Amino acid sequence: MPALVLLGAQWGDEGKGKATDLLGGSVDYVVRYQGGNNAGHTVVVGDQKYALHLLPSGILSPGCTPVIGNGVVVDPSVLLSELSGLNERGVDTSKLLISGNAHVITPYNVTVDKVTERFLGKRKIGTTGRGIGPTYADKINRVGIRVQDLYDESILTQKVEAALDAKNQILTKLYNRRAIAAGQVVEELLGYAEQIRPYVADTVLVLNQALEENKVVLFEGGQGTLLDIDHGTYPFVTSSNPTAGGACTGAGVGPTKISRVIGILKAYTTRVGAGPFPTELFDEDGDALRRIGGERGVTTGRDRRCGWFDAVIARYATRVNGLTDFFLTKLDVLTGWEQIPVCVAYEIDGERVEELPYSQSDFHHAKPVYEMLPGWSEDISKAKSFSDLPKNAQAYVKALEEMSGAPISAIGVGPGRDETIEINSFL
Repeated sequence: MPALVLLGAQWGDEGKGKATDLLGGSVDYVVRYQGGNNAGHTVVVGDQKYALHLLPSGILSPGCTPVIGNGVVVDPSVLLSELSGLNERGVDTSKLLISGNAHVITPYNVTVDKVTERFLGKRKIGTTGRGIGPTYADKINRVGIRVQDLYDESILTQKVEAALDAKNQILTKLYNRRAIAAGQVVEELLGYAEQIRPYVADTVLVLNQALEENKVVLFEGGQGTLLDIDHGTYPFVTSSNPTAGGACTGAGVGPTKISRVIGILKAYTTRVGAGPFPTELFDEDGDALRRIGGERGVTTGRDRRCGWFDAVIARYATRVNGLTDFFLTKLDVLTGWEQIPVCVAYEIDGERVEELPYSQSDFHHAKPVYEMLPGWSEDISKAKSFSDLPKNAQAYVKALEEMSGAPISAIGVGPGRDETIEINSFL
């Protein structure tokens, strides 16, 4: 049962799309198991660049079946727009499967998300405003709308009316907004039903049968470990579980079926949105990382906050995910620095701390303790093997591997599909 989980080991935006696409030609199914269109994956194939938000990256690999699992929240309008855009570019999207148990992002979820974030002012979380959090809240409160509800107008109407009974009170009395008409929401959602019907399936059954038949299934996480609702830098997190355990609940497979867990690490660190970030740079080095690395959110369009590599975070990701391998991305961005700082520990209230503090307050006050590693100036984008890298680049990779606690099995040396050094096969 070759089931692999591939996830972000930092705050997201590590390059999971490239890693998933690299494996896509060798796997039978690629499954998104959590999140929604608040995640963004950029995949470069030849001279073509694809920005994916909701769809699994495997949709770009012929012969691979892309799956949106039950743990994902789906905005039907975004889904259909993304499918249309790919179809126009000649990408076959007919194999897509969507779980009937996935929850639907409704128009009122988007409205609540936006007005709540504005209301918080300086205390805002930094959400994407796409209705992700409110949809997960509805799911937990058992007033959510699932994909399967779109095919029973009576049930859909009852659920929408029940959800809006409370939400309209909040919108009108707390936020001074206009009430939302249940009938309009129902009409809009029903308008999507037939368009997505060909894709809706019992994905739990499909995936478990595939594993029983020894098919290769890759579970693709959105966001990253430090944005996990339970294990991230709460409250500056997403509303789901991007960590490895989320693959089991978000796709409906048992933990004994997972054979490998691959963490994606950027050769430095970035973050989008509010929250503590110990290695964040506010100088010309930070500007250079942002410029050279093209650090702008695929989904949000916001500039990413940039900082040096944080080995404390990497060790934490190894632990909470049970990582078996790392895929190190964007090593090429660091070309040109004479010396490269790496955060090996934190200083908190005058004490050296080598593991991620469980206290949010302590993490907020953590100061990075750096170790300086020698840089390199040679172009590494054409490197095809580890030995092709400059000696200092090799030493940098080895140092990160030792500090992070899991082997680095692949290295990204450029944005292209073929600009990857594979050290150990993931399959």
